[in-house]
Formats: sequence, C-alpha cells, structure tokens
Amino acid sequence: MNGVTLTLRVLHHGEKHLARQLTAVAERHRTEHEVHHVATDLADWSRTHVQRLAATADRHGLDLGDSADTRLPGLLSTLREKASQAVVHRPEPGLLLLRDLRELHLGATENSLHWEMLAQAAQATKDDGLLDLASACHPATLRQMRWTNTMIKNLSPQILTSL
Repeated sequence: MNGVTLTLRVLHHGEKHLARQLTAVAERHRTEHEVHHVATDLADWSRTHVQRLAATADRHGLDLGDSADTRLPGLLSTLREKASQAVVHRPEPGLLLLRDLRELHLGATENSLHWEMLAQAAQATKDDGLLDLASACHPATLRQMRWTNTMIKNLSPQILTSL
C-alpha cells in the first residue's frame, strides 16, 4: 500500500465517520431546526464523498469494502429523537450542542487536511482523476468546517453565560 492509497483509506473512513456524526447530531438536536436541517444536508455531502472515494479507490486497486449507508438505524434514530425531546427543557442541551459542534468541527478539519494531502499527491504524480476528486470534494468539507465554526461562535456566548 502506498501513501495515496493509505490517504484514500483514511479519508474514506473519516468521511463515513463524519456522516454518522452529523446524522447523530441532527437527530439529537432535532428541536434545534437549523442544526437538524443543516447537519442532515452536510451528512449527505459526506456520504457523497464516501461514494466518490470508493469509486476512485477501485481505480487505484484498493477495495474500501462496503460503502454502507451511514444513516442511523431506525430504532436508534427513534431513541435519539425521544432523548432530544426529553432534554430540550434542561440547560445542559446547550452544552451538549457545543460539544457536538466541536466534535463535528474537529472531524471536518481532519478530513480537510486529508483532502489537501490527497490534492498535493495528485499534483505531484500528475493524477488528474485524484485532483478532480479532491477539487470537487474539499470545498464542501471546508463549508462543513465554516458552518460548525460559525455555529460555535454564535451559540457560545449565550450558552456559556446562561449557566
């Protein structure tokens, strides 16, 4: 396995993980409509990245296995929804939301670094397919980072001073 295939593997795993995290946060904070809807959309972006990475990896002789659905199973999703409704009236959900946004931001940041590494390797090896993949997917990851950062900036003052 060379560095490019290793980066493809790590990025595939990171995007799957981020898609699951975004889906879980969307369900956990269902009553926060902006968080719920935007996180759901951002999870779809990561799922698209997972599919594109798997297709590219195949062309590089790497089998990334099942690019299985990264949505939450039905029962787990239902439990998360009930839990989000139950905790909406307590002050702690704000802290939970900040923690979730921080974790999402760190995951997106890690993926962004891997997209950048992949793009640099693609340029060095003159691999137009890899460069096209990174050029198409990395901007969405940067938008995921900007959204989480903006949400943290907007919510932190109110949540942290109301405790």
